[in-house]
Amino acid sequence: MVGPFQRRKFLSASLAVGAAGLASPRMAFAKAPISKNILLVMLRGAADGLSMLAPVGDPNLEKIRPGILGDYDGAQKANSFFAIHPAFRSVGEIYSANEALFVHAAATSYRDRSHFDGQNLLETGAATANTKRDGWLNRLIGLMPGDTPRALAIAPTVPLALRGDQPVSSYAPSALPSASANFIDRVSKLYAADEQLNGLWARALETQAMAGDDTLRNLRDAERTGELAASLMREEDGARIGMLELDGWDTHANQRGAFARQASALDTFLGSYRSAMGQAWSQTLVLVVTEFGRTARFNGTNGTDHGTGSAALMLGGPVSGGRVIADWPGIREQDLYQQRDLRPTIPLEGVLSGAIAEHFTLDPALTFQTLFPGRTSAPIGGLLKT
Repeated sequence: MVGPFQRRKFLSASLAVGAAGLASPRMAFAKAPISKNILLVMLRGAADGLSMLAPVGDPNLEKIRPGILGDYDGAQKANSFFAIHPAFRSVGEIYSANEALFVHAAATSYRDRSHFDGQNLLETGAATANTKRDGWLNRLIGLMPGDTPRALAIAPTVPLALRGDQPVSSYAPSALPSASANFIDRVSKLYAADEQLNGLWARALETQAMAGDDTLRNLRDAERTGELAASLMREEDGARIGMLELDGWDTHANQRGAFARQASALDTFLGSYRSAMGQAWSQTLVLVVTEFGRTARFNGTNGTDHGTGSAALMLGGPVSGGRVIADWPGIREQDLYQQRDLRPTIPLEGVLSGAIAEHFTLDPALTFQTLFPGRTSAPIGGLLKT
């Protein structure tokens, strides 16, 4: 039997999803005192950093990946050493506007190449996998000043990075038929006497109202998903903290074609999101991360296997962009991690905590310790405009 407490806990994670497809008037509720936004985009499956930002100035790239230089003929250069993948057209434009930067040869402290453990460590922020039950993005909510900001997963369910003691919700388009006004009214009356459930229901209706166009049935349309994410975050009463997951980056075969397709979809989403955010883009920080990288060499099916070091991407109006943050380790065989992977030289946790602390004007040390406890590294500063 499910008691009242367990029932409320379940509903707090599901009401926003249950409200998908509802047609309702806008409902007002308390606004957070902050206007800055953060969107975490997680590339599940381990995205290849050597493709995302190719070290074309390294004479060993063609040796280790024969034929790869041809893919970057005419590609936009990030600097004299790196070239941005041709599929990243919108990203390249944002980079040229000094609102995007790459961090290369980055990784969390994880080194064992399991998707499950790697994603768990990246989402929980723990020093070792499967040792914490909450996510670092949820703990970030607790560091925010004033009223608790809205946190929203643009997904059918709340991912681990957002789970924890702080209130969050999720939203995803639904193929189910819209609920009738009579049904909405009856549920509203049912929850009216319960302060917690009534608030959750109001937020679910508000989220649906902000989402607008109810013809979107899933999150597979990258352009419309970008517009959806922006509609849920750009308004004064929208979500201040958001998360989106994009899978399909596990490119064990036909790496070059598979990566290009994935990168094109990601680029379309980011370009659409930036455009739809409008003026709110100036207060928005987007972090694009993955659990680990790929092998430096192609395998027998022209794919790549699970690796270590990869690249991260940071975008937004506050970003001090137009540059690459890298301590390049080299890709000669003796330079590679265990003679197979790009060796990580920059702790991803330091990048994330440093950018977040700067963005929300939080204490860097406290932010790092709260989000990523048990680390020996430190937050990295100077990533955002002063």
